[in-house]
Amino acid sequence: MKAICLEISATDGAARTGILRTPRGDIRVPAFMPVGTAGTVKAMLPQSVRETGADILLGNTFHLMLRPGAERIARLGGLHKFMDWKRPILTDSGGFQVMSLAGLRKIAEEGVSFQSHIDGHAEFLSPERAMEIQRLLGSDIQMVLDECPALPATHDTIEKSLAMSMRWAKRSKDAFGEQPGRACFGIVQGGTFADLRERSAHTLREIGFNGYAVGGLAVGEPQVVMFDTLEATIPHLPTGMPRYLMGVGKPDDIVGAVLRGIDMFDCVLPTRSGRNAQAFTWDGTLNLKNARHADDPAPLDADCRCPACRQFSRAYLHHTVKSGEIIAAMLLTWHNLTFYQDLMAALRTAIAQSGAQVFASRFLARYRRKDGSGGDQNA
Repeated sequence: MKAICLEISATDGAARTGILRTPRGDIRVPAFMPVGTAGTVKAMLPQSVRETGADILLGNTFHLMLRPGAERIARLGGLHKFMDWKRPILTDSGGFQVMSLAGLRKIAEEGVSFQSHIDGHAEFLSPERAMEIQRLLGSDIQMVLDECPALPATHDTIEKSLAMSMRWAKRSKDAFGEQPGRACFGIVQGGTFADLRERSAHTLREIGFNGYAVGGLAVGEPQVVMFDTLEATIPHLPTGMPRYLMGVGKPDDIVGAVLRGIDMFDCVLPTRSGRNAQAFTWDGTLNLKNARHADDPAPLDADCRCPACRQFSRAYLHHTVKSGEIIAAMLLTWHNLTFYQDLMAALRTAIAQSGAQVFASRFLARYRRKDGSGGDQNA
């Protein structure tokens, strides 16, 4: 079975575009991965997610290990069959979710002990167990287990956490073993400290991975700090392997990260926002709860190809939101995922035409416009 590999077709500054080849299908990069936390992209059918333009989904190891269980999914044919998604799936290691449990978990060198948020029973996640779960799920790209410390934190605190994450990365890679046609990605940590990010990147390169993620960002730090950290990190990553910024993010975050050389993204924002009446448009965000939409016959976006825009008005979407109808979440989620995929397609085209900086400037000027002609001020 062929190995997963990145073929870069064009660069523009640090930005690049191309194809990430996998046995289950090609992934066009830069790519946005919709989040299918528990084996489903909320409010969407698998074929509907594919129609938005998604080439790959993200599954969540933590949630799937707790319910319905990795062994059960394996017995039922693996995650692809279980959720009827025939294209690539990336699974995170579950580390971020475990770390966010705070009072419910205890970290040690061997791994993390924690209580299930579902029924309180005791669980244990080690690097070896995280990789075993992902192998059982059958995901195409598997992430190492790492510790994601909360920011802000001191250099000493981050340095100690980083050292353990790098030891866990080696254990994760060893546990991944040989899985033809699948890939294992390392995760660069180090907080917002450039020296620690560099150290982490070099350590991971010595271990050797099929791709490299940047973790521990988009956790409350200012955007400029995130971008500065990326600029300090990316030059130390291999140019011929995929780069994945975990948990990002907002459209303007994605555009800025692509300009700095990131290839892959995931975030719950478009789906969560869709369930909470927020729509992303080229002119900013719209809050469909706002009364100003009640009599508006216009679509969310006249140029959008999604069903919410082709078939329904802002007035109808406002009505279904206010009435608590399930179709509101379905339509707004479909729209948001379409917008994100169209944004990625536009970035790929701009890079291929050596126009990434011009595209970014025009996009940001329009998206962030606050003259009243674009999005809602309080969306």
